Amino acid sequence: MTVTAHVIVLANEKGGTGKSTTAVHIGVALALAGKQTALIDLDSRQRTSARYLENRWNHAQRHGITLPGPAAVVVADGDGAEAELAMRFQQASRQDFIVVDSPGRDSALTRAAMARADTLVTPINDSFVDFDLIGEVDGDTFEVKKPSFYAEMVWEARTRRAREESRPMDWVVLRNRLSTLDARNKQRVSAALETLSKRIGFRVLPGLSERVIFREFFPRGLTLLDRAALTDFLLSHVAARNELRALIAGLNLPGGIEMAA
Repeated sequence: MTVTAHVIVLANEKGGTGKSTTAVHIGVALALAGKQTALIDLDSRQRTSARYLENRWNHAQRHGITLPGPAAVVVADGDGAEAELAMRFQQASRQDFIVVDSPGRDSALTRAAMARADTLVTPINDSFVDFDLIGEVDGDTFEVKKPSFYAEMVWEARTRRAREESRPMDWVVLRNRLSTLDARNKQRVSAALETLSKRIGFRVLPGLSERVIFREFFPRGLTLLDRAALTDFLLSHVAARNELRALIAGLNLPGGIEMAA
């Protein structure tokens, strides 16, 4: 069966870049927009996305409220994993969207998911430590020398997808934890990303800033979009919601996704 759902894969071999937080917020935003959405968590060890949504359903049940969100399944790496992933894609094929959260490591399962991505989102922290994942820079001039191993892996996924699918892949590099200060490092990372994006074909979007609220949301499974369920809604939440609105709009997803103000 052909998968007609729009597939969004969040992938990065580094941990701590906000993949799971971003995946859950995208999934909830789509569900709140009335889109049928499934989430596949490929990190069977940590299960962060799946646990986040379990906490969400438990919180809703305890408090007698409705908290829309994607249905989540976990696919474990190992023998038969790619076959199970294909089955999960088939089961969710008639959804509007499938969001895939991958672990912070390379695996055959992650590569298989990337090859199915209509939208590939690579969150990175705004530093040259994370930039090294996609490109190498000169230590003196900070000019881009060449794409790195992860960029080559994306190229392989794009090639594999081109053989199996007619739809092109939109690759988005998401700059999470952006500093509010226009520091020299921020300017240098911006210049390097602009140069590399033209060479290997990705778009750059600002992501989510480092905020304590994301860690506080997790035990309750809440998101920035659950204003009615947040008894402690603060001005910092407003700023964070605006970041999320810009992120969702920047993904250019089909169907005219609109977040409530």
